[in-house]
Order: sequence, then structure tokens, then C-alpha cells
Amino acid sequence: MSTPAMTRYLQLIVEHLQLLHESNRESIQQAARMVADQVKADKLVYAYGPGGHSNLGSQELFFRAGGLMHVSAILDEGTLLSGGALRSMAIERTPGYGKIVIDDYGLGEGDLLILINAYGINAALIDAALEARHRGVKIIGVTSVRHAQATPADHPARHPSKKNLYELVDVVLDSKIEVGDAVIKIEGISQPVAPMSTFATAYLLNSLVAEAVQLLAQEGVDPPIWRSGNAPDGDEINARFIEHFKGRIKKL
Repeated sequence: MSTPAMTRYLQLIVEHLQLLHESNRESIQQAARMVADQVKADKLVYAYGPGGHSNLGSQELFFRAGGLMHVSAILDEGTLLSGGALRSMAIERTPGYGKIVIDDYGLGEGDLLILINAYGINAALIDAALEARHRGVKIIGVTSVRHAQATPADHPARHPSKKNLYELVDVVLDSKIEVGDAVIKIEGISQPVAPMSTFATAYLLNSLVAEAVQLLAQEGVDPPIWRSGNAPDGDEINARFIEHFKGRIKKL
């Protein structure tokens, strides 16, 4: 009897996360230092995932139990799937759109931006990176280098410059997603199923936060961290910091 698809998927997820753990140690430490420094200076860390499911990465970091309160997610309606999936894809392929979003959030010198996109090529993403760089923003990229490298230069999703996200950031957290993302092949079915990117992105992002908090602890800093509102005393613990961030975090 063949191995159940769910078992194969579990095995591949575990193997992939172990690969990320071993291959991203240094880059996560570098990125964690950048995040910790922002928090120590009481500055926001912006997170933007231009692309339908890439938005899940910015949401994973934001207003999340166990997450840093200093994270401000750029949840622009243009590429959110809630506005329509085909609309989202069309907007993420629109040159100039990412520049508008960065401008709208007013990012500038001394800010830190985490750009999240597994495939690392689309026009809105690259424009966001280019505009952030132009404004003197430091950038952490969470993306798959191999996916970007394997995507043809004439792919319709690409930015006119043909650049990749990993080429435009200060630190790369490489999710190592293969072309197509889905990893399970089922006999008799033409297309693979079960994507890997959400697991990979969430692991890298939450590892980044954990390492940053550990650095802060070693330096005697107790940063504000969200507690689940569904946990005992969650509302009371969070309320101690809400006013500090209201008006600073756009989507709070």
C-alpha cells in the first residue's frame, strides 16, 4: 500500500524546516540584530507581503500572540485576496503599485522593512523594494532564491527591471521553495498539491522574532509582546501598551 499523502507531506515539511534551520542560521541572526535594534530604539518594524498569499506572512507577524508589538503590518487592500483573487494577481503585477504603498506608509531613513514573497519577482514587490532602498530603508527579504533564479526573465509577473527580491535587500532569509511551491505528486493527477511556502515563511519569521527577543533579553530589555486576548489576563496585559502604539501603527 502506498504511503498516505498526508504522511508524505508531513515528512517533507519536517525535512524542509530542518533545511531552513541549518541554512539560515547566520542570516536570521543578522536580521534579528536589525529587529532588536529597532525595538530598543522604540521604532516600528514594518512587514509587507505584496502578493495574494504573501500577505499571510505580514499577518503572521502582526497583532499575533507571542509577537512583537513593534511590528506594523502593511496590509494594503490591493493584493489581499479578500478583494478578489484575480484582482490581487493583476495588482501585484502592476508596475508602480509598490512605490505608492511605500509612499503611503511614509517609510524613510532609519526604518526597517521586512518584505515577504516566496517567489520574489512580482512588479509590486520589486517596486516596493526599489522605493524603500531609494528612501534609505533597511530591508530584510523573506523569499526563495532558487524560485526567483528559475523563473524566466520574460515571465509576465516580473517587474520591468527583471530584478529579484534577493538582489535588493540587506539580509535574505531564504525559504528555498521550489518552482510551483506544491510538493506532493499523486498518481493519476496532473498537478502536484500541498504547498510548502506558508510553513517555510512562518518558520523563518517566527524564528526571527524569537532570536530578536532573545537578543533583547540578553541586553536587559523586556520588549512589549502580544498575549492572546483569549488567554487569561490577555486583554489586561495588552492594554498596558495599546496607547503607546495607537496612531503609530496604521492598522492597529
